[in-house]
Amino acid sequence: MTAPQHRTLNIGILAHVDAGKTSLTERLLFDTGAIDRLGSVDAGSTRTDTGELERRRGITIRTAVAPFTLGDLRVNLIDTPGHSDFIAEVERALGVLDGAVLVLSAVEGVQAQTRVLMKTLRRLRLPTLVFVNKTDRAGAREAGLLADVRHRLTPHIVPMGTVRDLGTPAARTIPGSLADPDFRDLVAEALAEGDDALLADLVAGRVPTARELASALADRTGRGLAYPVFFGSALSGQGVDALLDGIASLLTPAPATDPNLGACGTVFAVERGVGGEKTAYLRLFAGELSERERVTLRRREADGTPGEHTGRITGLKVVGAPAAEPLTAGGIARIRGLPRIRVGDRLGPVPPGEGEPHFAPPSLETVVRPVRPGDAARLHSALTALADQDPLIGTRALPGGGTSVLLYGEVQKEIVAATLSTEFGVDALFEPSRAVYRERPAGTGEAHEEIDRHGGHVFWATVGLRVAPGAPGSGTVFRRDTELGALPLAFDRAIEETVARTLTQGLHGWQVTDCVVTLTRSGFIGPVSTAADFRSLTPLVLMRALAAAGTRVYEPCLAYELELPLDALSAVTAVLAAVGAEIRATSGGTDSWLVTGVVPAARAAEVERRLPGLTRGEAAWWAAPTTDRPHPGEPPARARTGADPLNRAEYLRQLGRA
Repeated sequence: MTAPQHRTLNIGILAHVDAGKTSLTERLLFDTGAIDRLGSVDAGSTRTDTGELERRRGITIRTAVAPFTLGDLRVNLIDTPGHSDFIAEVERALGVLDGAVLVLSAVEGVQAQTRVLMKTLRRLRLPTLVFVNKTDRAGAREAGLLADVRHRLTPHIVPMGTVRDLGTPAARTIPGSLADPDFRDLVAEALAEGDDALLADLVAGRVPTARELASALADRTGRGLAYPVFFGSALSGQGVDALLDGIASLLTPAPATDPNLGACGTVFAVERGVGGEKTAYLRLFAGELSERERVTLRRREADGTPGEHTGRITGLKVVGAPAAEPLTAGGIARIRGLPRIRVGDRLGPVPPGEGEPHFAPPSLETVVRPVRPGDAARLHSALTALADQDPLIGTRALPGGGTSVLLYGEVQKEIVAATLSTEFGVDALFEPSRAVYRERPAGTGEAHEEIDRHGGHVFWATVGLRVAPGAPGSGTVFRRDTELGALPLAFDRAIEETVARTLTQGLHGWQVTDCVVTLTRSGFIGPVSTAADFRSLTPLVLMRALAAAGTRVYEPCLAYELELPLDALSAVTAVLAAVGAEIRATSGGTDSWLVTGVVPAARAAEVERRLPGLTRGEAAWWAAPTTDRPHPGEPPARARTGADPLNRAEYLRQLGRA
């Protein structure tokens, strides 16, 4: 029996840290009756910041889902972190959203992280409303802020009201009404900037009716071509009613997908209970899912190989729905009973265009070691558990009991350290962060190894491989020049999977990317050869081919924006030049300078540390991962782990084949 269909809207609340995002979430839940009292960020009593660290620090660290209803519309409100160190959490949320609310502070205005978020929202054409918060704070702006939004975020905004007594505790939001001819003219003029037909009507003196304008505004908002702007205060509740009306009328649930796809969805968050049991949040894009169903989840492993696991759902609770209701397309459910589940797992086929990464991977790496040597195994286990919640931290066991962890920034390092102590009871030491480099083939190289039929063989396998540069951003591509079916499937799969694993450590120890690996020769002998022969031989042949091709090391970079006083420009640009940063644009010059460019990730913290002294503490600095560039000079090396195929004798000895 098919479950009754409900209109479900999944929206995200996005913002630069401290813009009031969590306070707005709390107000929306309170005003719609989802909670009976307002929580406070300062008091650590909000509904979505449930972790001890979130309450203590007053910031959102993990994505949370909170439901409320607007008439017959179910809204799943997804509160995401605002700090740039937790951009991976935002990335995962974007993949399950139908729309977004971007929060700005009426005082601070457009901040660095706001610009990053808006660039992504615009690129995805995700329907977005803008809420200007804190209108009752001293220093709040309206006209100047709207000008900044047009200049620094998007010109296609539609102000949906105004504010009386702005910047005072008595601030009151005055929503616009399409019944008002003056407001109707303002909306029509804003929409006409991107609509030639509407512009022609206005030039001819024909102003659309209120109904026509409402329909046009909803259409352009839904296509990511217009951005309605609401003003208000999350603390006082001013303007929130108008925002709720905008959510109901301007953001619409995703259209139904092909029912023939079957159940398909994405796991975008995982929580762990006190006993270690996992509860996962799954957004369903198509089909239906019920408790007790057996499902197969697929993923891409850290080494690039595909993986999957099967299990039975022992608990399923649709967010915002009665206990027994099954999960239908568009909804989100908390599911239990799958111990191997982790963030990023996929159920069924992936809908076209859904789930592509929106942000660069982490650019920093640290080594974590236990304070007590006997805790090495517990530490690695705890970090592996954290990787279920954030696979991008990329744990890697190192000799001597240490574990490598990938990070976006130092705040994230502090959070990981505190989480290990409070949730897992493991105290850890973190080495200074270093940049995560990548290797790319510098040319083309080939190698092969045949079965020695005269008895001198080491492996019952023949493998030949060619390594060549690939297209930028292509990752690792595996191809075959051998005949289809020349090898049994298990042997062929062993070669492909081993290629992906081996390239996690190139000639200098860094992951190799943007390369094409082609199988040029293959062979086996009857029942003697095994998949283990191919798994063991492939690294030797691949690394010889890679050595023949050569690699170049690329350093990760951060795109930065820097606002600084007029008299500090010379001193600051000298520091930027000294650390190898590029200055791509300098603008302003009236009240301050805005400098933008690219800086090596390894030197960004140095710049940030020196800025207060150079600018009397008046500089505003922001940086986020961007594309990498060739490393100048001697390439840095990374310690290798496991059996090293670059050293044939030692490799064979460790495999017991010497």
